[in-house]
Amino acid sequence: MTRSGPGRSAVLTALGALGLLVLAGCADRDGGAAGAQSGASATPDREGAAADDRLVFQVALTGGFTTPTELAARLPLVSVYADGRVVAQGPVAASYPGPALPSVQLRDVGPDAVADLVAEAERAGVLDDTDLGSPPVADALTTRFVLVDADGTHVRDAYALSAGWTAGPGLSTEQVAARADLLELLDAARAVASPADQRELRPYPVSALAVVATQHLDVDDGLATPDVAWPGPPLPGTALGGLPSMSCTLATGDQARAVLDAAATATTRTPWVTADGSRWSVTLRPLLPHEDDCTDLTS
Repeated sequence: MTRSGPGRSAVLTALGALGLLVLAGCADRDGGAAGAQSGASATPDREGAAADDRLVFQVALTGGFTTPTELAARLPLVSVYADGRVVAQGPVAASYPGPALPSVQLRDVGPDAVADLVAEAERAGVLDDTDLGSPPVADALTTRFVLVDADGTHVRDAYALSAGWTAGPGLSTEQVAARADLLELLDAARAVASPADQRELRPYPVSALAVVATQHLDVDDGLATPDVAWPGPPLPGTALGGLPSMSCTLATGDQARAVLDAAATATTRTPWVTADGSRWSVTLRPLLPHEDDCTDLTS
């Protein structure tokens, strides 16, 4: 299923002219854009947001050697919507433990830039279904490209692409060429990830949070992690991803505001204590415009 698009140079020229932000800094290898405003918005509302929440294009990282919680709550690198909004990962804090709130950024690039990006994705082979091979590397991340059009949702997975594997043992000439096209698409996204004027980026306004919860386990590593009273919906919620030890619940409205306020000074290691004295580790995952609840994290 191959569709042709405009030449790469023409597309990238259009993207550059319109200043399209497609933040695909690889979370496993690359850092975020320096100097950009980070963190989720402390005001969970959608005032001024456009009504068209249709996802058009997305780049995400899947798999890898990590915990089930991180897999479930991992944010896509970039999500592009029909009205021109681009929601992307922001800079990752170079500290441990990191902040409880992930950095999520928003930019409005307009529908024309979205159309250009779709054409570039088609040209790069996101709609194809040829085998991309499997480079001989263990526990690498898979780069997932998602393109949504009138025919449905198209998913293209490329194992170890974000680590730069386009050629090597076990890959045919055709696979090398196909992987190179997709890597160009990923590199093009990285190239436009940092606009000249970082002030064009703003924090993504959070209207709902998926709260992924597990029982808190104390670790004797010398780090001070004081307990914080949990201000959100009842924990732990509903089992997530078929794992009874990991649950998810949804925080919206006043509860989302309370959680965001409390999490502003918390870290990923903070023990959250509920009214009955139970202690929980929570991972906060802002829902994106096209997502409705916890089930979207594992769908």
